[in-house]
Amino acid sequence: CVWDIAYFKNKLKLALIGQSLFGQEVYSHLCKEGHRVVGVFTVPDKDGKADPLALAAEKDGTPVFKFPRWRVKGKTIKEVAEAYKSVGAELNVLPFCTQFIPMDVIDSPKHGSIIYHPSILPRHRGASAINWTLIMGDKKAGLSVFWADDGLDTGPILLQRSCDVEPNDTVDALYNRFLFPEGIKAMVEAVQLIADGKAPRIPQPEEGATYEGIQKKENAEISWDQSAEVLHNWIRGHDKVPGAWTEINGQMVTFYGSSLLKSSVPPGEPLEIKGAKKPGLVTKNGLVLFGNDGKALMVRNLQFEDGRMIPASQYFSAGETSVVELTAEEVKVAGTIKVIWAGILSNVPVIEDSTDFFKSGASSMDVVRLVEEIRQRCGGLQLQNEDVYMATKFEDFIQKVVRKLRGEDQEVELVVDYVSKEVNEMTVKMPYQCFINGQFTDANDGKTYDTINPTDGSTICKVSYASLVDVDKAVAAAKDAFEKGEWGRMNARERGRLMYRLADLLEENQEELATIEALDSGAVYTLALKTHIGMSVQTFRYFAGWCDKIQGSTIPINQARPNRNLTFTKKEPLGVCAIIIPWNYPLMMLAWKSAACLAAGNTLVLKPAQVTPLTALKFAELSSKAGFPKGVINIIPGSGGVAGQRLSEHPHIRKLGFTGSTAIGKQIMKSCAVSNLKKVSLELGGKSPLIIFNDCELDKAVRMGMGAVFFNKGENCIAAGRLFVEESIHDEFVTKVVEEIKKMKIGDPLDRSTDHGPQNHQAHLEKLLQYCEAGVKEGATLVYGGRQVCRPGFFMEPTVFTDVEDHMYLAKEESFGPIMVISKFQNGDIDGVLQRANNTEYGLASGVFTRDINKAMYVSEKLEAGTVFVNTYNKTDVAAPFGGVKQSGFGKDLGEEALNEYLKTKTVTLEY
Repeated sequence: CVWDIAYFKNKLKLALIGQSLFGQEVYSHLCKEGHRVVGVFTVPDKDGKADPLALAAEKDGTPVFKFPRWRVKGKTIKEVAEAYKSVGAELNVLPFCTQFIPMDVIDSPKHGSIIYHPSILPRHRGASAINWTLIMGDKKAGLSVFWADDGLDTGPILLQRSCDVEPNDTVDALYNRFLFPEGIKAMVEAVQLIADGKAPRIPQPEEGATYEGIQKKENAEISWDQSAEVLHNWIRGHDKVPGAWTEINGQMVTFYGSSLLKSSVPPGEPLEIKGAKKPGLVTKNGLVLFGNDGKALMVRNLQFEDGRMIPASQYFSAGETSVVELTAEEVKVAGTIKVIWAGILSNVPVIEDSTDFFKSGASSMDVVRLVEEIRQRCGGLQLQNEDVYMATKFEDFIQKVVRKLRGEDQEVELVVDYVSKEVNEMTVKMPYQCFINGQFTDANDGKTYDTINPTDGSTICKVSYASLVDVDKAVAAAKDAFEKGEWGRMNARERGRLMYRLADLLEENQEELATIEALDSGAVYTLALKTHIGMSVQTFRYFAGWCDKIQGSTIPINQARPNRNLTFTKKEPLGVCAIIIPWNYPLMMLAWKSAACLAAGNTLVLKPAQVTPLTALKFAELSSKAGFPKGVINIIPGSGGVAGQRLSEHPHIRKLGFTGSTAIGKQIMKSCAVSNLKKVSLELGGKSPLIIFNDCELDKAVRMGMGAVFFNKGENCIAAGRLFVEESIHDEFVTKVVEEIKKMKIGDPLDRSTDHGPQNHQAHLEKLLQYCEAGVKEGATLVYGGRQVCRPGFFMEPTVFTDVEDHMYLAKEESFGPIMVISKFQNGDIDGVLQRANNTEYGLASGVFTRDINKAMYVSEKLEAGTVFVNTYNKTDVAAPFGGVKQSGFGKDLGEEALNEYLKTKTVTLEY
């Protein structure tokens, strides 16, 4: 047992000196590791509330001492020193301490004292280290655990950890993402190193050492004659304490939620700011500010001198809200909320209209408690933390709650911060942020990544990179929309109406969507228009029609005589569903899964492929315009390893639909099973065989065979991974194929005459080239292609291999690219070629070309695949179920069967 090994390592008797939730977590983790905390020394209760560290220790029965100070006039207080020495600590651990601890206490234990500091010492010594890390624009942040000495953060280093500073990190973001969780681990590791006698003492260098004083409100005023980045760093470095401020219209206004503006400046109303050379702009997204370098930043929230906080976008309308009269039912809700406030503000004798939540002693943890208690006790009313910060006085808070209850607090208009491009004779407007709970928003940690145009390798734009926090927010929004929102109460026909409206919007915007698909995935525009977008429209229309036709059945059962029974079944939605889609058909794969999911009445969180997120985000915008309630559809761009893995593990998700590789599918299935046994459907890899008999219509077989391989640049899940051509027509077939390939135009996917565009991304192109190299090394004959096209971008020549034997890599593994793999079979050997075709672990699709209907029926019966094409290929339809067998997965997209993937059956039996 790993726990046993850890527990019986060398252990120490510890004194914890400090406070805060961080101190509590360090205490708890040290106890779990088997160390003995012999005493906790913390601050006295404030307003009748004990510090979190004291609460945890008292609960465990650990001795707790609450001293207001340790010394008077430079001398240690005798009673305090005696109490400290009585616990017999071997090491002092100071996770976060605001008190001055005398040196005789610091040096008293056998191993001395260690302290946590939130910077990479010797840089940013002092109490405002995190603030100054951001204010100075450091690219790296970090933490140090050091040995205490008589200097100010000057003791020898025991260990350090570092992380990158993201462009829009605030103090809170940096602390929550890294300094808090990694700081806990570092303190525990440091104690164990000391216990094992392995802890280093590395003297701090003086080179690079800095000391900055505590940032207070009076010195946090913004100096405007600086670049946008410097202004941004100043504002975020003071967010939320003490808050960077400026003077507007004669009063102090504090700025929160700063981000550098990556796109063009949106239109807005000018706002004069004292000291700024250029007025700010109040826009629908926030307040835009300008640096002296001409670049811009945006702040989301403003706070006035009286403590009132508002969205910056509402600056000019902030005072226009009238007081609403409460109904009898709303008065009851207000009474319940007053009881909740009284429970949190236990030091306040009476909660009055003028009682201020924060001025009465509440902290950020109390905000979380307030929001959660209101949700539990007020019928599921869902507030956001920002609602508390925006209305801190009780009277104002009740007004905000009532407006929320009445639906008056909803966003009037979806705010979209586009990246715009003039391309394909149109202006393409592309959202690039996460879409969560009906709003586009940056990733929680501000992290972004580049999405690349495969035609030339250039960056299209930066896209939000969803974190675990974003995934959890999206799932919570979807869960709330399903359980408490309008969607869960909506009748099926109304649900269908919304889906029809969405299909109409997809069709109205098909040229823009096809252009985005060409830019982001390399799809040939004409194909994107017909298939990528066209079939997406058809899919939503098809499933919109199913919404009010999902039915159970009545079942005759043995009667419980003398009574009678009625038994019937109901088809019900599962709840929150996760959908993870691939990069080859970004919008179409979204439509195939999400349309059935929504028609069944579920809510969804969808992760597009990391390399092709843009049409999914445009889809999110259109879904909002169609009228889908917030939280029903959530789109989180990012990596499979972070966002995708979290979705597969999330306990509130009831179904996961995935299209991708078999290897990842297996990992997802395992995570879904281990987490909460969520329902899964998987559409995975394929090595689809296409058998061409000598009695076929040869020219059609050549044309269709090429489509089976080269359609969508070969990036096609059902692509014919291996062609079996009957010996007597083999050579002629190959000759005709090569002749046709030479006629294909390779080029810009936006050119209407292009036949073959770039591969989706560079890593995939390199994999395809390696695939060809493997084929040549094994002895297959490279008849045509096999090389990268000499031009910018990720273009590959259509490729043909012959003489491919069954044992070769090319015969077994999927290329997912424009590579035709041809094997010949003996004339008349139907059963032999069937055995070879089925000798694969995959079973997604297959095909046969023959004029003999009996042969066609026999072969289609024997082929082990989810789909068999006869004298055609790639002919999928929204009404026909689609999915694989064996290691190509299970479950169906499209058709009525797809609905069952997103429904559960409930049996009801009653007696009468």
